[in-house]
Amino acid sequence: MYYNIKPMSDEKIKKILLEYKNIATVGFSTNPEKPARKVPVFLISKGYNVIPVNPNHEKILGRKSYKSILDVEEKIEIVQVFRPSEEVPKIVEDIIKRRNLKGDVKVLWLQEGIKSKSTHKLKELGIDVIEDRCMYKEYVRLFKDKEG
Repeated sequence: MYYNIKPMSDEKIKKILLEYKNIATVGFSTNPEKPARKVPVFLISKGYNVIPVNPNHEKILGRKSYKSILDVEEKIEIVQVFRPSEEVPKIVEDIIKRRNLKGDVKVLWLQEGIKSKSTHKLKELGIDVIEDRCMYKEYVRLFKDKEG
């Protein structure tokens, strides 16, 4: 079932990027050289509300950083992940718990190089899953944005 999933269409990804503005970023980095810092900074510059989720920091870019998506007080529409694939099943479980409590997560976005069989649980709940794709690159490609 997992390997036969067809990739999400450009139209659907564009709709997600236009419709949802609250992004919890798991693995948001304080290192300015890492994509896990550059991508959220880019998204903030485009008007997204990016919420850091990194248990090692209290604040990142002046924004409160949470230990887990379960601790985030604000509404979350997209959970963006910059963590190894092995950590995705735990994140999936947290999304399911959060969805049951708050009903707010609509999309799980796994950055380039990140995949997990565990995501089928989210698809069954109607949560969209994007795997192995960079949110920055998709934004630039779909909106013909030359900034970055």
